[in-house]
Order: sequence, then C-alpha cells, then structure tokens
Amino acid sequence: MKANFVHLHNHTEYSLLDGACKISKLVKQAAKFKMPALAITDHGNLFGAIEFYKTCNEFGINPIIGVETYVAVGSRKDRTVNRNFSETAFHLTLLCEDYTGYQNLIKLISLGYTEGFYYRPRIDKEILSQYSKGLIALSGCLKGEINQCLLRDDPDRAQEVLSAYQNIFGKENFYLELTRLGMPDNEKSVRELLRLSQEMGASVVATNDCHYLDASDLKAHDALICLQTGKKITEHKRLKFESTEIYFKSPEQMTELFQDIPEAIANTRKIADRCRLLLEVDGKKFFLPEFPIPETAVTKSENGETMRKADEFEHLVSLTRQGLKEHYPEITPDIEKRLNHELKIIGRMGFAGYFLIVKDIIDFARSKNIPVGPGRGSAVSSLVLYTLGITGIDPLQYGLIFERFLNPDRITLPDIDIDFADNRRAEIIEYIRQRYGNESVAQIITFGTMASRAVVRDVGRVLDISYGEVDRIAKLIPYGMEIAKALATTKELRELIESSPRYQEIIEIAEKLEGLARHASIHASGVVIAPKPLTEFVPLYRTADDEICTQYDMNALADVGLLKMDILGLRTLSVIEDTLRVCSSQGIKIDKKSIPFDDPKTYQLLQRADTTGLFQLESEGMRDILRRSKPEKIEDVCAVIALYRPGPMANIDEYISGKLGHTRIKYLDDSVKPILQETYGIMVYQEQVMQIAAGIAGFTPTQYDRLRKAMGKKIAQEMEAMRESFVEGAVKKYFTQEKAEEIFELIAPFAGYGFNKSHSIGYAHLSYITAYLKANYPLQFMTALLTSEINNSDKLDILIKDLKKSRIEILPPDINHSNYEFAIENNKIRYGLGGIKHLGQKVCESFALERKTQPYLSLRDLLKRTRNFANRKAYEFLIKAGALDSINQNRTYLLSILEDELEKIGSERLQYLERQNSLFSSAQTGQVRNGDALTDNYDRNTPSPKNEILTYEKEAFGFYFSCHPLENFQIEYNALGLQTIAQLDTIKEKSNHDAKKGNVIHLAGVVTSRMQKKDRKGQDYAIFKLEDFTGKTEIIAFNDVYSKSREFLRPDVAVIVRGRLSGRDEIKTQIEARAIIPFTEWHNYFDSLVISMKKEDFNPEKVQPIKNILEKYQGPHTVYFKVKNNDKSPNVYAHNDPGVKLSKELLQDLTTLISPKTIRVIRQKKTEC
Repeated sequence: MKANFVHLHNHTEYSLLDGACKISKLVKQAAKFKMPALAITDHGNLFGAIEFYKTCNEFGINPIIGVETYVAVGSRKDRTVNRNFSETAFHLTLLCEDYTGYQNLIKLISLGYTEGFYYRPRIDKEILSQYSKGLIALSGCLKGEINQCLLRDDPDRAQEVLSAYQNIFGKENFYLELTRLGMPDNEKSVRELLRLSQEMGASVVATNDCHYLDASDLKAHDALICLQTGKKITEHKRLKFESTEIYFKSPEQMTELFQDIPEAIANTRKIADRCRLLLEVDGKKFFLPEFPIPETAVTKSENGETMRKADEFEHLVSLTRQGLKEHYPEITPDIEKRLNHELKIIGRMGFAGYFLIVKDIIDFARSKNIPVGPGRGSAVSSLVLYTLGITGIDPLQYGLIFERFLNPDRITLPDIDIDFADNRRAEIIEYIRQRYGNESVAQIITFGTMASRAVVRDVGRVLDISYGEVDRIAKLIPYGMEIAKALATTKELRELIESSPRYQEIIEIAEKLEGLARHASIHASGVVIAPKPLTEFVPLYRTADDEICTQYDMNALADVGLLKMDILGLRTLSVIEDTLRVCSSQGIKIDKKSIPFDDPKTYQLLQRADTTGLFQLESEGMRDILRRSKPEKIEDVCAVIALYRPGPMANIDEYISGKLGHTRIKYLDDSVKPILQETYGIMVYQEQVMQIAAGIAGFTPTQYDRLRKAMGKKIAQEMEAMRESFVEGAVKKYFTQEKAEEIFELIAPFAGYGFNKSHSIGYAHLSYITAYLKANYPLQFMTALLTSEINNSDKLDILIKDLKKSRIEILPPDINHSNYEFAIENNKIRYGLGGIKHLGQKVCESFALERKTQPYLSLRDLLKRTRNFANRKAYEFLIKAGALDSINQNRTYLLSILEDELEKIGSERLQYLERQNSLFSSAQTGQVRNGDALTDNYDRNTPSPKNEILTYEKEAFGFYFSCHPLENFQIEYNALGLQTIAQLDTIKEKSNHDAKKGNVIHLAGVVTSRMQKKDRKGQDYAIFKLEDFTGKTEIIAFNDVYSKSREFLRPDVAVIVRGRLSGRDEIKTQIEARAIIPFTEWHNYFDSLVISMKKEDFNPEKVQPIKNILEKYQGPHTVYFKVKNNDKSPNVYAHNDPGVKLSKELLQDLTTLISPKTIRVIRQKKTEC
C-alpha cells in the first residue's frame, strides 16, 4: 500500500554545500517508505532535475520537478536591498504540474541567473505572471514572503501577498506551506497560516524542508554548512541551522507531526497526483540544429530530369564523394564498400546534419588558419569523417573499426571531439554562436565533487584538527578509492582511525559527504548547440566569472537529446604551429602534411627517450617504455601510448619481450594471430577484443558494447550473461566449451580497460610530429615550446634543464635584446621577458618598442623612458633576473639604489613640467634630454656574489637559471647514488605493482621553502619543498624528525632526505621524511666506499694507483672493490688496510683516475640517513 504522504520540499546535493542528500539515496529511501511520488526543490536551480527524473523512474516513483526559488523584494533587476529585510529575496517553492510547467520553470530559473542575479538568482512577480502556467506554488519556508509578513505581525500585508500569488497562479494552484521543524517561529507561522487559510480560502500543505537523509546526518550537514561559509564547527558566530528536524522523515512521522491538520498531509498526495510530467530522457530523441545547405548544393529530382536543392544526407554524400577522390588516387572496391557501409548507417540514424555541422566548424577553422588536430577518440575510425576533412588519419591504413565509433544498434549521438590550438579556441566558439545564434549556443556546466582524500581534508579543517594529522589520514587512502573500500583494504589506515575517537569522527562525517557535488564550473571543452533558443530545452546558469552556461551537465544534455560537442583547446597544436612559424621566419619551409612518418632521427630520439616537451610522452614511466621497446614505426608509438595505462600496463614487459624477439610469441588461438600480430600477441586495443569476440563468438558491436560496459563497471550479473553468450557463440564456431571459456577469461577483463586504438593513433600522430620537430628542428621547437609555457615557471625550469642537457645554449634575459617571447639569437635561444615574474605582456612589449629608438644605457635611462608604463616591481624583477646585467652586473647595487632613482626621476619630471610653462622650456628641456642617459655612471659594476645571484634568480624566475646550488656538491651527489625527484612517480608505480619493492627513497636537494605548523599535541612539524636537478617535491617532517633538523632546514640549504612515499596525491607524489641531514655532513652518515671495476681491469697495474690515492685519506671507513664477472654475480673484495676517511677531496682525486660512475658511497650501519 502506498504511503499517504509525499515529500514536496527536498534539497539534494545540488543545493551546493547546503543539501546533503545524494539523489540515488534519497529516491531509494522514498521507495523504502513506499512513497508514490517525490519532489526535488533545490535552491534556485535545476542542476539535478534529469538525474532525479531518471532515478525516480527506475524505482517506480513519480518524479516531481521543482525549485525553491528566490523572489526579489521588488524588481529582479533592482540591485539594492530593502531596508525592512535582511534578505534580497524571499523563498517560494515551485513544482511542475506538466510539460508546460517544466518549460516555464526553465525560463524562470534561467531569467533568475541571466537578469535577476544579485547574490542569488532572483525572479520576480512580473515574470512569475508571465510563466505561471503549469506550475503549482507553495508559499515557502519561514523565509517565504507571506511568512515574513506574518512573523513581522503584518497580517494585512500577508493577505495582499497571498492575493497577489493567487492571482498569478490561480487559487487552486497556490498552497500555504506548513513546517514544524522545532524552531521558535514555527508554531506562530503555522497558527497564522491556518488563520490566513480560512480567511482567504487557501489550501495548506505540509513539508519538512529536507536537507539531509537521516537524523544521524545532522553533524555531517553542519560540517557541510561550515565548508560553505569557511568556518570551523567550534566557532560560535557562524551560520548554523536552528532546526535538528530537517531530515527525510517517514510518512508515519509526518502524519503524527500534523495529526491536528490532516488536510496538510492529504494535500501532499493531491498535489503529487496532479504532477504528471513526462520527459523523453532516454537519449534516443535528438534536437539537432538544421544545417544551412548552400544554394549551390543540388541533386536530380525524382524524375531525373530537373534539379532540386539537396537535403542534408544528399549534401553529405556529395561532399564525401568529392573528398574520397582527393584522399585516394585509386578508389578500390574495398574503399567503396566501406564508404557505402558508413554512409548507409549515418543516413539511417539521421546524423547527416551533425556531420555537416562539424565539417563546417572545421572548414571555418582552416579558413582562418586555426590549427586543427588530426582527430581523437573513436571518430578517427570513420572513413566518412576522413574524407570530409574532419579527421586527418586514414582509418583503413590502421585497420580501424567504424562500429567502435557508430554502433548501428545503439541510437545515441556519436562523439566527435575536435582539437584546436588552445590560444584560438575562443574564435571557434564565437563562430558557432554567430552561425547558430547566441541564444542557441552555450558552454556546459560541470560539477566538482568531494573525492575521498579531499573530503577528509575538508572535514578535518572544519573540525579544527591539525593539518599534519589530517594529511596523514588522507594520504593513507589510495588515490581514487572510496573511503569505505580504503578502510576495508588498508590495514594501516584502519589502525590509525581506530586509535582516536577524533579520527573516527572525521571518517564518519567524511563518508556521509563523500561524492557530493561541491561546486559548479564550466566544462573545459563542452559546447551545446540547439535548434531553437536553449531555454526551450534547458535552464541556463551564470558562473562566478559571469559566464553563461547550461544548468544540465554533459550526461543530462545527452539524455534530453541536445547536440553537445567537445571543442578542445590543445596547447600542442599551438606549439607545432609556432614552431613552423619560427622556422618560416628563418627561411625554413615545412609542409605539415608532408612530414614523413619514417624519419630515422625521430625514432632515434624516441628510442633514447629524449621526450621532454613531446605530446603524451614526457613522464618517466613513458620514457622507460620507449627506451626498452625501441619504437621503429608509428604503430609502435601508438601501442606504447595505449599500454601505458592502468590495466594494460601489466602487459608491458611481455609486449617488449615479444617485440624485441626475446621470447616466442604465443596466441590464444591461431584464428586471432592476424588480429594480435601487430602487437606481438598482446591485447592492447579495445578494437582487438571486438575483432576476437566477433571472430570467435560471432559477437555484434552491440554485444561487445555490453561486454565492455559490464567489465568496466564490474556488473556481475551482466558479465555472467555475456559469458554465456560468448561461450554459446564460440561453441557454434567449433570451439570446445572449455576453450571458449578460457578465451573469454583472457579477453573479458581487457574489454573493460583496453584502450581505444583510434584514440591512440590520433595521439601517436601528434606525439610523432612533436618528436619530428624536436629531432630535426630542436632550436625552433624548443623556442616555441618555451613561449607556450611562458607563464608556467615549473615547466620552464624543466625545459631549460632539457636545453642544457641537449647542449642548446639559452641566453639570459636582457632588456636590450629580449622581447616578450623566447626567440632565436645567433643559434641560441634568448630568454623572453615574459618568463620573469611580475612582468605582463603589455609591459614587456612596451620595453621592446621603446628601445627601438636607442638601447637603454643605464638604470636611470631605463627608468626615465619607461616610468609611464612600468612599476617598481617590474624594475626590481628585471634586475633580479639579470636583465640589466648588460648595463650593470652588480644586481645588489642596482636594487639598493632603485628607490632613490625612482624618487629622483619623479622629482625631475615635476621640475620638467614646471619648466614647460616657462618661455625657455624648449631649450632647457633639450639640455636635460641630452644628459639624461649619459651622466649615469655607476662605479660598482662588479658581478654580485654567486649565492646572491641564485637567490635573486629563484625569486625572479621561480627556479635557478644560471646554475643549481647542488652543483657545489656534484661529485658527492653522483657518488651517493641517490634517486631523483623526477623518478618518484615511477618508483611509486612500481611499488604499487610490487609490494616487495617497498617505497623508501633517498633524495638530495635544496630547500626552497618551509612552513612550520603544530600538531594536536602542540608539537612543531614542517612541510618543506625540496628541489634537485630534475624537479621539485613537497615533504612533510613530523616532530621526531623536524626537532633534529629545524636548525638547518631552511631555504637555500642543501640536505639529504631519507623518506617514505606515503601515497599518490591528486597532483603530486607525497613524501614523509624519516631522516634529514645537511648535505655538507654527508661523510658523517655514510660509512663505506665501493669502487666498481671490470674483471680485466682488476689487476695490480690498474688497482695500485687507486690504492695510492686511498692511502692519502686514511680513516675508519671500509673500501670495497666490486669486480664485475661477465654475466655472473660480481665478486666483492674488502680493502681495510688502510681504510679511508670519506671526503669530497677523496672523491675528486679518484675521479682523476676512474669514471665517477664507478664510485659509490654507501651506508651499512644504521645512521640517520
């Protein structure tokens, strides 16, 4: 039996940082309560409407779409606050009775954001009157206008407001909303509303203004409010809900609560029965904009004698045929067959217009010389898209499968994702707006959610628990894993939580908030195009940056059938284009379409993993695969990109072994050899699984799709059904049941995590092009790359280190030579002024423009000529960066006089302006101008000390430019055999795959910053940043370690750290220090010297000179000779008579005889490091 009460006022997680109900759990609870219907009424938005509608339908519940709106005190366009009210708007609950009401609600909510936004999205009675049809209104909570009048003891005004709303909606469509939430004003409100109801003939209805699911969620909801307001839960002066009753109560609880007003309960069912909104949200009905077919596109009429204008499909076919001739000199029967097959499916599914729209956008980009990518995703597998010029990769050349892109049995719009140069993406969106109408085009909303680690940190902050403690908990949660699963699988986390009630409280609250939507923003690439104004289909939203986007996300837009496109901005395309531009400026012409894909220099570069700056190939893990697999063709690059992913990564060693011929390649069955031959017997791509499933079990693309989704989402019931279908199909093709099941077990997991080959080959093409440019035009490529990262100091640091490694000289910035961008100068790269902090593009360009008249001759000359567009900070950082070294090398001196010089110039300018008013101003001005630049002689032109220069550079660039402080310890650094910061991610990945490897690491670097904090015991700990030759990382030192190192753990000091990788954070590898020592004291913590030698060199003639050096440095440390014995284990010989005293001088002397690579200093006894 259905419940007699329906909740009509509910806030889900989409009442951002206010509602704590996940839609799935809310609907499930309503089903448990046997409620026939349920409403969603989030604050001022419809973010969750489609998800809510679909979820209700899954549970057999009637979905009521609504909103708790904000009604402006006066006009929605008024931005002033009424003195009588603390709020700028009143609350009013609106529910959709039917589709007309839904359309009107969309318009109201959109106008709230586009016209009425003032702190909140406000509507007013004017537009309520215009868009009231099909809506049922409830008077709102205590913040409703009628309630506010009654609580201010103004019943006459309350009657006026009620009368106005009854006139707007109709008496039968407006209800007085009663709540009993235990707040002081509640009973007065109920009493006065009941009186008003009798006087005015208005119906009443009971709600509970639900904000969370269970009474036990109270504390979690309070924490959520603290997150919203940036407060701690212990603070007294903060926003806090007065009620503890705003949870999703059962029908019995609500009936008992309003037992004295039974009609208020009954009316919930009456309203619910009236609300019968029907939406088509299965994604099978599409609302595509009509593509404007040009007048010149004609075809023969049905009688074959006259011509008529072509329709969308006919025009598509015509363009495709034309493109086919351009792409294929010889059109073979196979090509013709494939094209006809694709066109038939596209025509049958009604997607011709969609393809034409995409082609039109691509054509516009090319007409404006906006770089376009070769294609990404499954779209690369379409021959039609290739002939239309939408993609740039021949799908037949790589054996790509069209059905991976467009499944004829699955009626959904295919995704055609397009890459454009990131610096010109805005032009593409603007063109789409102009082409299809501004009101029909918008960017798409996306929601950030509270991931496990982040929500633990959020809750810890709200509970006022120290950062160190919370960080420790967060890092023990494996990246991407939910809290509950982490507790079940991570013993260390479980034990830590059990050790403290406070930690248990963090987890208890965090689990309740985990996964909730946290904030709304604009999707990085999504654009929606509608055939009519968007508000005919979806509500609109205004972001904090004043941008308009849809209130429905990508998934909801697909459900309602609108055309959504990914217009992606890709920096790599800008870099490629800029490289070609730089080449062209030097008289080197490169045709991008003619770049050869068999260039030996390119593959040599890839084989030695010189991949800094290359698309998709920069990570240490990717470099490792490239070195080991030695790619020789584009297909090899494609495979590497696909393999370096979670899942396929486990097959890397086997793939490399097969490719290099180290092992005999084995196949599942002879029938799959043609499919797996190109990847040496290993399944690398989803398309291979598709082909195997089709060949062995007769699977259709639809069946494969089901298998892929079942494996990806681990749907056990569906996986078992697919197993039965596969085995049955394979047995029909003469496989034994046992063999069929064996093959299924091998391929099924890969269906869930295999990579899309068409996507991989699209990436591989871009990776190869960047590799080709770097291998053949390194100067031009690196110049373009540096400019593309001009505002990213971390990236510039990496690129400049790569330049030095490649022996390409980079010249320092120079006020008389540098422009805003990096540039080539005498076969070297000149550092761009834009890469200096506090220097914007306009200022840099103004510096360059001003010096065209003559170079800057002195600091004063520079200041006098540029003071009108540059500020003190700009000059300070020019000096620190060394951009004025050509004027005066003493940066410290220039900084010391800068303030005085600026004051003098200010005073001189004032005098000059006064002289302008005198009769002799011209002559006097001329005298001053002639002397300005030349009389500024500084007698302190000696370079600043090296340590000062490095400090200045760190400030100005964000990294050390001229050299690295660690270079002072280069010999010791090499001998200690330390790991590098660049290797940390790879070390972490390997330790994840093999627990035996452990994750203890030894690093050395320079401390660049230190933050001291206190833990819950009041003890100090530190978070510091460490930088070595390869990169930067963050390290935490708890009190036991920090107390021993605080004296020397400060910026610019070189240290050695023994630490533990404590988890992969969202963006960086985290390290917990176990011991820290100053680098200068390395010899006190290491106790043995190991010298490696080849067997043939281990003879008196070669060894004696080494011993002679050792005897000069006698001391307590043991010496070992490690003699390599071909393929066998090396022999180790101790040399204790005499031992040595480890020192920098010893290592220096040894390197005069033997390679630094053969010298190692190790620690045998347990010491700090």
